[in-house]
Amino acid sequence: MKEVLDKAKELIKSYFDSRPKEFVPGKSRIPLNTPSFGHEEIIEALECMLTTMTTMGKKVRQFEEMFAHYIDVRNAIMVNSGSSANLVALSILSNPVVKNHIEKGDEIITPAVTWSTTIFPIIDIGCIPVLVDVDVETYTIDVDAVERAITPKTKAIVPVHLLGNPCDMKRVMEIAEDHDLFVVEDACEAHGAMVDRKKVGSFGDLATFSFFFSHHISTMEGGMVVTDEDKFSELAKVLRAHGWIRELKDKEEIARKYQRIDKRFLFANIGFNIRPTEIQGAFGIHQIKKLEQFISIRVENAKYWSERLMKYSDYLLIPECKKNTRHVWFGYPLTVKPASPFTREELVNFLESKGIETRPIMAGNMAEQPVMKLFKYRKGNLKNSRLIMRNSFFFGNHHGIREKEREYIADCIEKFMKTKMGS
Repeated sequence: MKEVLDKAKELIKSYFDSRPKEFVPGKSRIPLNTPSFGHEEIIEALECMLTTMTTMGKKVRQFEEMFAHYIDVRNAIMVNSGSSANLVALSILSNPVVKNHIEKGDEIITPAVTWSTTIFPIIDIGCIPVLVDVDVETYTIDVDAVERAITPKTKAIVPVHLLGNPCDMKRVMEIAEDHDLFVVEDACEAHGAMVDRKKVGSFGDLATFSFFFSHHISTMEGGMVVTDEDKFSELAKVLRAHGWIRELKDKEEIARKYQRIDKRFLFANIGFNIRPTEIQGAFGIHQIKKLEQFISIRVENAKYWSERLMKYSDYLLIPECKKNTRHVWFGYPLTVKPASPFTREELVNFLESKGIETRPIMAGNMAEQPVMKLFKYRKGNLKNSRLIMRNSFFFGNHHGIREKEREYIADCIEKFMKTKMGS
């Protein structure tokens, strides 16, 4: 069996080493994302599958420890997706075992421009989403709008580090402290982003990350809940797996209280079944080692594009990094200014015709999505969110985009701009 496995490893490595990598301008397509994994992840996963022990186990625990160390928090609990991570985080804060927990009918403030499953878990726990506007330059939550939106019913803030750009967490945490609010950071697109050299995900009571295929690092599907609060961590372990006690530090103490119940099937709380697999853990322990390298490539690409495109700032809103932050660039966003002599659709269609994939800014302004008609919610003035819904988009920025690709993208945008400007 060892000979067979060694041969399989050799073949897998050879396959990845031989994959075509050359970019041909005008012929090769530049996708929004490209696989971030290679032979190391596949081999680790293969070894795991050959043991037939593929459900959550030691590889998941190893990845959790590595990720907690990276973010600099005490606890990391892996789940099957970033969306599930958001559901777990809010289910923790609304659980009756938590002191001053969130109750049904309470309000939770979050930005209008986000992904759908930032908002849906708020509804899932019986609360009212309060959608506030974003800063049009950063695409992140407008902290002034947060302050204006607070009422006696407000119990939490869910800031979103959209597209890898960190929110103003200093002010968010000050507001939360002043009003005794929980904070859940949605960092699903912001692995490694920092404010004052402190990584996002380490500010709030809880934070969430996604390892979907398109994210900075990938376990194919997968997510993580992180927290410094041990009680929240223990509750997260219960919630992700049926509500049973199997992973709890005090499981033996609980079992002694209920000796007539088989401790393997002793349920201490409600729960879901959103566990990750060992295969996802196998991917994670190799992916986390590559993250800083991937971020460096994204930062360099974004810097190049911003320098090349700044001369068009009368027509395009060019993204910039805020002082004392590290933006990790999930994608590279552009907003067509309303007075420009062309539309977003014209620019997007041109780029797509040149093989450059684009997409809207996440779900856009969620207040305009038809799903919101089904539920009660509250919203503020969403002027910037409406603009982003109509005038903004992003194209890919990832480890697969190097010098030739990023130059080609900039050249295409310049060609479009010269055509529209008549020069």
